[in-house]
Amino acid sequence: MQETRQAARQRRRRRRLMVGTTAGLVVTGLLVCLVMTMQPDREEDAGRAPATAVANSQESHPPTSSGKKKSLAPSPSEISASPSAGAKKPKASLSPSSASPRKAPATSSLAGRIRPKSTYQGVATVYKAGVGDGACSYGPSGDMMIAAMNTTDYETSAACGAYVLVRAANGASVTVRITNECPLPCAPGQLDLSEQAFAELAPVSTGRIAITWSLLSPSTPGTISIRYKNGSSPYWCGIQAIGHRNPLARLEVRTGGGWRQLTRTDYNYFLSPDGSGCGGAIRITDIYGERLTIDGIALRPEVVQPTRFQFARH
Repeated sequence: MQETRQAARQRRRRRRLMVGTTAGLVVTGLLVCLVMTMQPDREEDAGRAPATAVANSQESHPPTSSGKKKSLAPSPSEISASPSAGAKKPKASLSPSSASPRKAPATSSLAGRIRPKSTYQGVATVYKAGVGDGACSYGPSGDMMIAAMNTTDYETSAACGAYVLVRAANGASVTVRITNECPLPCAPGQLDLSEQAFAELAPVSTGRIAITWSLLSPSTPGTISIRYKNGSSPYWCGIQAIGHRNPLARLEVRTGGGWRQLTRTDYNYFLSPDGSGCGGAIRITDIYGERLTIDGIALRPEVVQPTRFQFARH
C-alpha cells in the first residue's frame, strides 16, 4: 500500500515537471517572438540604405582617392547640351552689336574674294567707258576714275561700288571705283580701266601693264542713296544702294516675320520676288560688319533717294 502511494506521488511530480517545462517553453517562445517583432526589417532597411546615401551626398560628398571632393552636380556643358525638365535655360547675353541697331561685329567672313588688307596681282587693260555706266547699273558717272572688275572677282556684283587703289610697276597709282564687269577672257586679278584712269598709270596706247591693287575705304563725301528698280511694286521689287564707301555684304528688308535677306543679282539689285518688305525699312551691311537701318524710303521706281547714312572709314 505504501509503495502504491509512493508511485502515485512520483507520477504527480512528473506531471508537474512536464507542465512546468511546457509552460517554460511557451513563455520562451513568446519572448522570442516579441524580440523578433521589435527588431527592424533588415531587407527593407537594406533597400533604403542606397537612397539615403544618395540624398546625403547632395549635401556632403566623401573625398575621393585623390583627396578632392567629388561633385555630383552636372557641369555647365552638360546643362547646356541637355537641360533637365523644368530647369530654366540661361538667357543669352546681348553683344554690343545686337544691342545697337546700327553696328554689327566686323568679320572677314562677310567679305568675298576681295578682302581688306590684301594685295592682289594682275594686269590693267583699258576700255572706252563712255558715260561711265556699266554692269553695276549705277548709271552715268560724274567721275571717270572707274574700272571694270574681272568676272571671277566681280563675284555676282559683290565688287560693285568698291574703291580700289591700283599701282603700276613704275610707281604711279590711281584710285578707281568698280562700276562694271570685265567678262572672259579677263583673268582673276585683272582690271579693265577707263581711258582716264589708265592714263594715270601709263600712256593709253600701252594698252596693258602689270599692276597690284588693294581695297580702300576712302574718305568719300556724301551719303548713301537707295533706288528701286523700274517695275518695282508691292508685289515685286529690286533695291539698290548707291554711293556706299565700303562694299556691301547684304541687304535686308523688314517684313512681318522680321528681317529678310534679299538675293543679289549680277546687275547689282537685291530682289524681293514676292514683294515682301518692298517700301518698308531697309537694312544694309558692309563687309566690315557695320549695319545701317534706313527708314522712310518710298517705293518710287527709278528715283535716287538720298539718306543721311554712310559707312565708317576703315
